[in-house]
Amino acid sequence: MYDVIVVGAGPCGCTAARTLAEKGLSVLLAERCRLPRYKSCSGVLIRKSMELVRRFFGEDVPAAAACAPADNRGMVFTDDKGRSFLFEQEGLNVWRSSFDHWLAEKAKEQGAQLLDGTAAVSCGEKGEYVSVTLRGEGVFAENAKYVLDCEGCIGALKRRLTGGERDYITTYQTFNDGAIDLDPHYFYAYLQPELSEYDAWFNVKDDRLVLGVAVKDTNKIRDYYERFLAYMRANHGLRIDAQLREERWLMPRVRPGCPVDYGRGRVLFAGEAAGFLNPMGEGISAGMESGFLAACAIAGHLDDPAAALAEYREATRLLKSYMERQWSLVAGMAAAFREME
Repeated sequence: MYDVIVVGAGPCGCTAARTLAEKGLSVLLAERCRLPRYKSCSGVLIRKSMELVRRFFGEDVPAAAACAPADNRGMVFTDDKGRSFLFEQEGLNVWRSSFDHWLAEKAKEQGAQLLDGTAAVSCGEKGEYVSVTLRGEGVFAENAKYVLDCEGCIGALKRRLTGGERDYITTYQTFNDGAIDLDPHYFYAYLQPELSEYDAWFNVKDDRLVLGVAVKDTNKIRDYYERFLAYMRANHGLRIDAQLREERWLMPRVRPGCPVDYGRGRVLFAGEAAGFLNPMGEGISAGMESGFLAACAIAGHLDDPAAALAEYREATRLLKSYMERQWSLVAGMAAAFREME
């Protein structure tokens, strides 16, 4: 019997697991992939994320997790009228595989038991505990007083618990050899409706040009991607010598009012699983903060799930307000996000 089973060893789950273990609770951190595992992501830590790493993990992100150029200097948004806006801010460019693996090891060092290559496929409350069915080297069950689902929008637990279909955005990006007339120290987001159904982006990781588009209709990926390439060639001198890799991913589509689902009984949700996601898919800072706050609420009310849920909801009030302001800002830049005002 664990105190808490945390599902998902991304920034959200690792922060929660480390926090719970630091408070003396017995914690199982289950990750469906083998670590280090890769996730399709910009891998840009904004200043807030870097500050949260220092606060929750007691040190800076190691240089081994960074990629070149390591220093990200901010974001450049191009609105739906073609006007560009520069937001300068200190940031760090990392590979998610290395960064997430480091976070998981720090949670393990604090006392959390890490079980990778093991997926949580279902769970159910059994009175004063939750039984979780796990699939790794065989199928088995573990019990805990709480489950904290930090697996993002693709996990099985929330789908089974809520029974509802979620609204997804599909991202498609490629890594390329080539050249472009843009400063590699910035992340570029393009909000013109002719380039994507959500946003398009460009950044650089270890001299590889990363170009991507996000769509609601997966049948339109290739069309939007080709339009984006043509736009980048015409406006920024893009030249692609070779495509090295392509990848797709899912992220939740945030709806007006930024609704958050905090959980059910002894099963709480954090990060993207709860609905915490900032514009342009920035989920690392929101994941870490919500994971920490959920962990604190559980630790403070180990035998009172109603009180834990109430405290978690109240503790994330400012985080939700921050998310709403960020989405409102983007809504003023593009008609595609106008509903978020």
